[in-house]
Amino acid sequence: MLRESGSSGKSLVLKSGVASHPPADRVHFREAMSHFAAPVCLVTTDGPAGRRGVTVTSVCSVSDEPPTVLFCLNQTSLANTRFDQNGVFAVNLLASHNEPVARAFAGEGQLELEARFAAGRWTRLVTDAPVLMDALISFDCRVIDSRPVATHRVIVGEVLAIGEPTAGNSLLYRARRYHSL
Repeated sequence: MLRESGSSGKSLVLKSGVASHPPADRVHFREAMSHFAAPVCLVTTDGPAGRRGVTVTSVCSVSDEPPTVLFCLNQTSLANTRFDQNGVFAVNLLASHNEPVARAFAGEGQLELEARFAAGRWTRLVTDAPVLMDALISFDCRVIDSRPVATHRVIVGEVLAIGEPTAGNSLLYRARRYHSL
């Protein structure tokens, strides 16, 4: 470990050449992150713990050998534990015409869970997680890892099946608004 004097005159401890420093301000960080354009997905689950769906923008591929994806969920909602308890989920990549579904599952209108599911037409692939029939593409997954990271839970799944793609523009979220591309 190296010690370096900061601009305030205080000594900072360096680890691997990076000075110890408090994290950026939460509000500033959230504002900066709003500049990312992200695809809007609806992540769903069903099983012994019950059905659940959440609109998210934090989905990404991990590997293609085996096909693996991850998504992040806020840990403040107890209903989000259903993803781990059921052990399965589907990632539904939303088209621009799915914006009402995205809004419903994001909590707009304070709809009860079943009313949110009434906003779309559903099918099932392999795991029994709900798959939105008119999503651009859907990935049916089994949970292979789940862990807390700060305020969120990172859930990793192995892709067991992929739905048939549909045509349409992608639904994106940027600057706290939906966009079509």
